Order: sequence, then C-alpha cells, then structure tokens
Amino acid sequence: MGGEAGSAAAVGSEGRVKNLGLVFEDERKGCYSSGETVAGHVLLEAAEPVALRALRLEAQGRATAAWGPSAGVSAATPAAASEVEYLNVRLSLREPPAGEAIILLQPGKHEFPFRFQLPSEPLVTSFTGKYGSIQYCVRAVLERPKAPDQSVKRELQVVSHIDVNTPALLTPVLKTQEKMVGCWLFTSGPVSLSAKIERKGYCNGEAIPIYAEIENCSSRLIVPKAAIFQTQTYLASGKTKTVRHMVANVRGNHIASGSTDTWNGKTLKIPPVTPSILDCCIIRVDYSLAVYIHIPGAKKLMIELPLVIGTIPYNGFGSRNSSVASQFSMDMSWLTLTLPEQPEAPPNYADVVSEEEFSRHIPPYPQPSNCEEEVCCPMFACIQEFRFQPPPLYSEVDPHPSDVEETQPVSFIL
Repeated sequence: MGGEAGSAAAVGSEGRVKNLGLVFEDERKGCYSSGETVAGHVLLEAAEPVALRALRLEAQGRATAAWGPSAGVSAATPAAASEVEYLNVRLSLREPPAGEAIILLQPGKHEFPFRFQLPSEPLVTSFTGKYGSIQYCVRAVLERPKAPDQSVKRELQVVSHIDVNTPALLTPVLKTQEKMVGCWLFTSGPVSLSAKIERKGYCNGEAIPIYAEIENCSSRLIVPKAAIFQTQTYLASGKTKTVRHMVANVRGNHIASGSTDTWNGKTLKIPPVTPSILDCCIIRVDYSLAVYIHIPGAKKLMIELPLVIGTIPYNGFGSRNSSVASQFSMDMSWLTLTLPEQPEAPPNYADVVSEEEFSRHIPPYPQPSNCEEEVCCPMFACIQEFRFQPPPLYSEVDPHPSDVEETQPVSFIL
C-alpha cells in the first residue's frame, strides 16, 4: 500500500492541527477488486480548538498516458496525452450544522469513520510504467476557513482478476518455424524449431513446462533459449509507444551441426510481475513466451507463444471445459515432439469388432504372440476393403487348370 498503517502527515503552520492521518480497516489487505467495500477512518489530532468548514473523503482512480514535449512548446507540455477515469467517489465526513458556517473541534484526538463501495464495473489493475500509469487513491481533505486546505492521501491497490481456468486460456499453443542459414548462395542448411506449451494462462510463481524440438542441419553450433517478455503499449493522442522487457529466461545446451535436441518439459518460472492488462483502452500489458535459437553470424530464429498472466491459479479439474482441455492435451501428446522408446501397436482385430463378427471371421493364420520387440499390425487395420474377410492365400500353382487361356484385366488393391 502507499504509506504505512496509521501514518500521519504533519500539517498546519500554526501548529493547531498536529497530525492528520488515514487508516484502512484492514491494513493487511493487499488489494481490492470491483464491487468490494473500502472502509477505514481519518485521524485528526488538534493541539488547540480548530475551526474547519468541512472534512471530506475523495476516492479517485484513472489511467493516464503521456510522453514527449512538442516542438516549439515548453518541456512541461506533453506531445501526446490521454486519460480515462475509473473511480470518482466523494463523501462528507463532517460538515457544519444547518445555518452555521464552521465547525469547532476541541483539542485532542478525533476519529472519523468512512465506508464506500467500489463500482461493480470491472476496474483495471493498478500499474505504473514508463509512459503512463493506472492509479487509485483515497484522500482526506480538511477545509479551513482562514488557512489553506490540508490533506492526507493513501494509495489503493486494485486488481482485475483473470481466471486461467477459462477454456480460452486452457488451450495448448504450438508453433513451428525453419530458417536457412547462410549468406546469399552459400547456404549451409536449415535450422528448424517447434515449440509448444500446454496452456495459454499461467499465474505468478508457476513454472511453465516448455516442449520443443530443435534440428540443426547447418554447419554452425547453435544454442536454444527461452524467455518471457512483457510488452507495454501506450496510446495517447492517436500515437503509440511500446516498451518491451525480458522478465525471465532459461538456456539450453549447445547443439552441434547435424544434431537434434528435445525439451520434454523444460521449465521456466514466472517471477512476480503485473498481471496481464487487457481491458484498458490506453494502456495494455501483454506477455509472450519466446523460444529462440542463437545462430552465430546470423539472425536468431524465434517463435513467440502468447501468454496471459492471470490471478486465479489453475485448478486442474475445476470444470468440464478444463477436463476436456486436459484430455485434448493428453490425446495430442505427439505435439510434444518426443517419440516413445517403442512405438505403440495398433488395436487388435478382436478389440474393434463384436464377438459375433469375430467368431465368423477368424483369420486363417495365427496372430503373432509377442509384440514387445516389433510392431504388430493385423492386416485388417491396414486394408479397409477386407475389414471382415482376409484375401485368399497367394499361390503360383493354379488350383483349377484349364485348357483355354483366358485374358482378363488384373487389378491390384494397394
């Protein structure tokens, strides 16, 4: 939070008001969300009787984006600026009785409680960047009749929750790319890269398993790497500014010429970062996972997979959609680009037909009994035209010889 619990601001040049402070009801609460209640009290300590016109509370929240002075304009004037308001609350904590102009507070300590509710409309997550910010604050203002207004302010941290268990964020992401290494006509061969993550949404502190396959057909020694990038986009006066940061990275082993390497779930941990901001019209914060190959003497080969950093962690089984997505990820395990040590055999004929059909169409030759050392593939799984009845055995001796040679077209079913 902005400032310590119970912190007070010394105000008043005449010393009549010793301290003015603002305290939240739950100082351990790190952040607030749309629709929640903010409560607390204003502390005022007077050394002698204090006259005031009013004591009010203001809660404000806005997004601002601005940068650069215009040509021929003072440096204090930005070339581009935009502002969006999200919160504007004004409460009267103390005011004079009807027909009176001032209130007289006696010396000592005074407490003025307050309570208000944040709008039910989604509030954008608090953020501070290079060219703009999204900030919320609560301020207590003491209006004096013959002296400047005095105030104390506290920052209010707001978060817009993102549930990574939604179907759109549970979808696996896969991309493949290839690059020819060389200069002009003197090429040494391609470098290919395929990368996949199991879902699009993650939260702070999670480790992202990365599945990748790298093939180096060039003549150079290459190094695979991965990194999480944060991209900040600001929009003001029809102009755009973009800032890109690397927030975490991991490095793989060198891959020699003519070799391949596989990442079967290499992890990259997400550090504490601002959640994705996708619902503000002038400030946007996006994330991506970049898997790239450093190639000496050539431009890197890079694949970027979109990421969304959420606030509600993955539960693994919370909904039907998440279970379907998990099943999809499991069934599409070939996308991890890793082959099992021994290939799995196709299903047996008896497993894909009914017992009655199987008894009527028992093949005239025995099935192999041991499939551990080789792939067993019944003919019925390969030749759909003879799904229930195998073709006759081949023989070079005509079982029905005839004196007349018949000429008939011969067709092969492949």
